[in-house]
Amino acid sequence: MKRVVLKRVEPPRPVTTVRYVECQKNHAAAAGGHIVDGCREFIPSGAEGTGAAFTCAACGCHRNFHRRVES
Repeated sequence: MKRVVLKRVEPPRPVTTVRYVECQKNHAAAAGGHIVDGCREFIPSGAEGTGAAFTCAACGCHRNFHRRVES
């Protein structure tokens, strides 16, 4: 008796690239105002895979404060 094993092959998913653009951190939130620093694009402070990769070299804040754009 022979056994046949079928493997389901799923089509590849489209590749999406993620960019982080302008910083939206409100520096005057504690005082009840709204002031952003004007940082236009996220630039990682360190190599990918390190903790410094999540800190912006331009403005010093975390990557989560930058607007995420998928394309």
